[in-house]
Amino acid sequence: MNPEIISYGGWDNSLRLANDDMELIVTTDVGPRILVYKTPHGENVLKTFDDQLGSSGEAEWRIRGGHRLWLAPEDTLLSYHIDNKAVSWRHDNFSSEVVIESVQDSPQRIRKTLGILSATQGSRVSLRHTVINESDTPVTLSVWALTVMQAGGLEIIPQPELGEHPRDLLPNRGIVLWPYTDLSDSRLTLGTRFWLLRQVPGHTPIKIGLAHHERWIAYVLNDTLFIKVFEYDPSAAYPDGGCNFETFADSEMLEIESLGPLVTLQPGASANHHETWHLFPLTEQLEIESEEALAEWIAPFLERTSIQ
Repeated sequence: MNPEIISYGGWDNSLRLANDDMELIVTTDVGPRILVYKTPHGENVLKTFDDQLGSSGEAEWRIRGGHRLWLAPEDTLLSYHIDNKAVSWRHDNFSSEVVIESVQDSPQRIRKTLGILSATQGSRVSLRHTVINESDTPVTLSVWALTVMQAGGLEIIPQPELGEHPRDLLPNRGIVLWPYTDLSDSRLTLGTRFWLLRQVPGHTPIKIGLAHHERWIAYVLNDTLFIKVFEYDPSAAYPDGGCNFETFADSEMLEIESLGPLVTLQPGASANHHETWHLFPLTEQLEIESEEALAEWIAPFLERTSIQ
C-alpha cells in the first residue's frame, strides 16, 4: 500500500495508510510515532496528547502518545531517547513495507527501525521493530513496543487453562508487580479465564507484567475492538523478571506493551520484535455477564486474526 503524505496534528510530514477497513497515520517529523489507528467510522483507539502535537526540538522527552519503539529494561538514559527530531522513511517496493528509521546517540548509538506493513483489505497491520547496535561496545536490551490506548476502554488479558493438583506440579505463569501496584484496585479484575483492566479517570498508576503465553491482548473502546498479537519464546530470557507483556494505566491512558527477548548485541548486531494489530467495528456495547460469555463473544474475532 502506497503511503499518502498529509498534514496531521500540526506536522506537515505525516504518512497515511488507509483502505476500506482501516486508517493509520504515522508522523515523520518526530518519532517514529504511530498516531492514528481507526476504522473508517470509528474513533482513534490510540491516545495522543494534543498539547504535545505539532512541535519538535524540545530538550526533554515527550510522551506525545500513540505507538513507539523503546528499549527495555526501563532506564532514564537507554529508554528515554529524546525522539523530538525528524526521522527518515522509505517505501520498500519489494516488501511493500513503509520503513521508518531514527538513530539514538546516547548512551550508545542505536539505530531504530519501525517497519509497517498494512493489508490492502481488512484492518491487519504488521509491525517490525528492529534495533541495530551501531556503537563499538556491546549493549544488553530488549526491544520494547508500547501502544498508548485512548481513555475509557477495557483491556482483556487471557489466561491459560487451569490445571489440576497433584497432576500439575510446576508453575505455568509469572506475574511481576511494580511498587505502586495495588491488586485490590477497583479497575482490576482477576478472573479464571481472563484478567480485566479498565482505564478510569482519576486513578493513580498501576502496572503489571506477565510471562504471557496466550499471544494476544484486546482492548474494547466504545464501538471498536483492538487486538494486539505477539509471541512468547519459552526458551528466551525476558526483562523485568521475565515479562514479554506489560500493561500500565493512569488517569489519562492505558498502555499495552509487548517485549522481545533480552539480548546482548555485539557491535553491528541487531534484534527484531514483531506485532500484528487488528481492528473490528462493534455493533453493540459489550456486556460482560460471565467469563464464559466473554470467551464466546471474543472467539469469532480471534478466529479472524488466525490465533484460533
